[in-house]
Amino acid sequence: MTKDVINDMKSHMEKSVESLRREYQKVRTGRANTGLLDEIRVDFYGNPSPLNQVATLAVPEPRTITIQPWEAKMISVIEKAILNANLGFTPSNDGKLIRISLPPLTEERRKEIVKSLKKTAEDAKIAIRNIRREAIDGLKKLEKDKKISEDDLKRAEKEVQDVTNVFVAKVDEVLAHKEKEVMEV
Repeated sequence: MTKDVINDMKSHMEKSVESLRREYQKVRTGRANTGLLDEIRVDFYGNPSPLNQVATLAVPEPRTITIQPWEAKMISVIEKAILNANLGFTPSNDGKLIRISLPPLTEERRKEIVKSLKKTAEDAKIAIRNIRREAIDGLKKLEKDKKISEDDLKRAEKEVQDVTNVFVAKVDEVLAHKEKEVMEV
């Protein structure tokens, strides 16, 4: 019984950490990353499609992203979608390929990004703590319904806290890695 609650809790906490990683992929660092364009949707024959489903994205140089549409007539549509996304990029094309040059980040902007990263990490920790609270509530309900003993409840609560500490440490690790990436010049 307690194992089910704890396994369910672990699953939810893992999803929180994965969500944080996905969120961090969208954050601009000193290097170009195709993940910056993940949210862009392009009108492809009347259907809003993700950019990576209508073109090939590549990072040939550390500060350049190239986009090669599968159909030449899509170039202007893709350029318009990038400009409308307000990401601060100005695309340029040569008729076959769209290039996006990323300007270097200033020290001040890097610090703002790190501050934002820390807030996102704190939100993930709050989500993990909420999952812990729900798990403990579930365990207390099992004890109240006489499905587990008081000793089992205490053991399970300790295990819940240990698992929570592991996941909070994972969030800190993900944050430290991304922070290092952003501050790297």
